[in-house]
Amino acid sequence: MDIPSAVDGVAAVFWDMDGTLVDSEKLWDIALHGAAERLGGELTPAQRATLVGTNMTLTSRYLLEVTGHPVDDRSAAEVAEWIRDRTRTLFADELPWREGARDALVAVREAGIPSALVTSTERPLTELALRTIGAELFDTTVCGDEVDGLNKPHPEPYLRAARLLGVDPTHCVAVEDSPVGAESAAAAGCTVLVVPNEVDVPPGPRRVFRSSLVGVDATVLNEVLRTPC
Repeated sequence: MDIPSAVDGVAAVFWDMDGTLVDSEKLWDIALHGAAERLGGELTPAQRATLVGTNMTLTSRYLLEVTGHPVDDRSAAEVAEWIRDRTRTLFADELPWREGARDALVAVREAGIPSALVTSTERPLTELALRTIGAELFDTTVCGDEVDGLNKPHPEPYLRAARLLGVDPTHCVAVEDSPVGAESAAAAGCTVLVVPNEVDVPPGPRRVFRSSLVGVDATVLNEVLRTPC
């Protein structure tokens, strides 16, 4: 892969998807609450908040647990497949952008900085979302079913993106909206630009906070990279 050179010291930008680029967590809400109801229970707001940024395996097992069902691999696989089917329907239409997100993606692309999409969402659903986001805006994509079970908050998704792009993660900025994602990116050595959405993200090492992606470009990301954390 012919990767463009970094600009202003930022080697690459890693973008989370759900809740960061597109406001799709509300669509996941529908699927997850529907799955809980199908299991004869309900998902409280506090319980839902713990699932932001997590992968399908953890989500399906958690839903079984909170609805009072035995947690086993077969049951978790059935719940996961129901969620996939429901979400596939919800993702079939154009997804709503988070404010400033598309302009930020385009600005980074035009500046010649490599980009990777790093998401806990599995590949088939990610491909549906990319119809809205635009696969051409990324040099590589890392999905939740491509990290050998080492999902966020483990650093592997971001370390994998760095390996694919041939960059040092300590010279990269990750853009995230959740505690799980911020922990993953920081553990990989990235500086994390946190743009909270559905849940609060606590302060922590290597985290810089911003209320939206409006105005984010190469200059802003270089400033983020240099910010003492």
